Amino acid sequence: MKRSIAALAAACATVLGSAAVLLMPEASAAAQGCRVDYTVTNQWQGGFQAGVKVTNLGDAVTGWSLRFTFPDSGQKVAQGWNATWSQSGSTATATNTDWNRALASGASVDLGFTGTTTGANPVPASFTLNGLTCTGTTGPSTTTPTTPTTTTTPSPGSTPLAANGQLHVCGVHLCNEANRAIQLRGMSTHGLQWFDECYNDASLDALANDWHADLLRIAMYVQEQGYETNPSWFTNRVNSLVDEAEERGMYAVIDFHTLTPGDPNYNLDRAKTFFAAVAARNAAKKNVVYEIANEPNGVSWAGIKSYAEQVIPVIRAADPDAVVIVGTRGWSSLGVSDGSSETEILNNPVNATNIMYTFHFYAASHKDNYRSTVSRAAVKLPLFVTEFGTVSATGGGALDQSSTTAWLDLLDQLKISYANWTYSDADESSAALRPGTCAGSDYGSGRLTESGALVRSRVSTPDSF
Repeated sequence: MKRSIAALAAACATVLGSAAVLLMPEASAAAQGCRVDYTVTNQWQGGFQAGVKVTNLGDAVTGWSLRFTFPDSGQKVAQGWNATWSQSGSTATATNTDWNRALASGASVDLGFTGTTTGANPVPASFTLNGLTCTGTTGPSTTTPTTPTTTTTPSPGSTPLAANGQLHVCGVHLCNEANRAIQLRGMSTHGLQWFDECYNDASLDALANDWHADLLRIAMYVQEQGYETNPSWFTNRVNSLVDEAEERGMYAVIDFHTLTPGDPNYNLDRAKTFFAAVAARNAAKKNVVYEIANEPNGVSWAGIKSYAEQVIPVIRAADPDAVVIVGTRGWSSLGVSDGSSETEILNNPVNATNIMYTFHFYAASHKDNYRSTVSRAAVKLPLFVTEFGTVSATGGGALDQSSTTAWLDLLDQLKISYANWTYSDADESSAALRPGTCAGSDYGSGRLTESGALVRSRVSTPDSF
């Protein structure tokens, strides 16, 4: 017989700040309960970031809502993730998303938010789960202290590169040199042949210091007046942007931006030449990730795999340690846009190590079925969203804030790294900068488009590493 929701919340463990308290129920209900870990992970003038971990110690539940009251009326939730966040007065509520609504016995869900504060920043004294209180108020006889939660706050001035060093793939995650799974968040350039003036000291300083971006994806088109027209210039420009990213402590994704024609084998010889050059030149750097084919389309997975297994050894000959990202079928949709799925990759993976697979989405065009594929595939495949847009797949149309938020919440939950298209002033709604911005020197928040402001608000939240 299933226990009631009241039984589920009969006992809770609550970590407030650095002290942890576990509430033990009576022996007859020993299998019931929940635990909430609340940790302030970062603080700054007028704001803070908190992590909230909810662990189910009772029977499985489908659908949950966590509620707590801020002790200080000046505390407000500004931006949350991995739940739908709201606030009424001093009471904040986090409600499950579609993909984490089921909470099995013993399972946990990690939530978080950034908040604003007008003064002190005391932690909440109590929590409720599905309307029932989880607090530490039953008295000394039923409380047992546990090991305090330890949190590490990045030191001021530290950079993503300094904090993480050489990256590698461990299991299905991107991991740092301490073997810890991390998530990188940043921006993609537009085509260097069209928007090169957008990537200067002022714009890159803004990306690193104002956006607090972890990575710059360098989109080097091969066709469309790109690399094939002047290999030397494009190779040198890519290398210079790798250096600029390194100087600012950001990672650089070198994107061999193939789009038309969609079969990467059309550019196989060019790819070998280009990657041999950039891998040899950047082998000693720790900030480089290689993306060998942007959006394969009109080609089978077998064709993409064959291409990858010929290009990756060229990179490995010069740079054996760097992560390599492989494009997937259907414009890097894991095959979904071609009516397929991740199964074809699972059944026939690329014969190489330290690799990840690409997934791209545009929030207004790609919704629940694409998110379901990513949720399923991320359990078995290391994924990297090297490109996404907040609008339609054309790069235009209205910003879809709801779908974008759902996507970014999912990527945060799964620790999947991402880069937004695009850090440019292109006259399209996917661009982060208003038209004309790159002709000047102001790259502040006043020059952001609606899409740019939304993405910056997500990228600029403190990193978990």
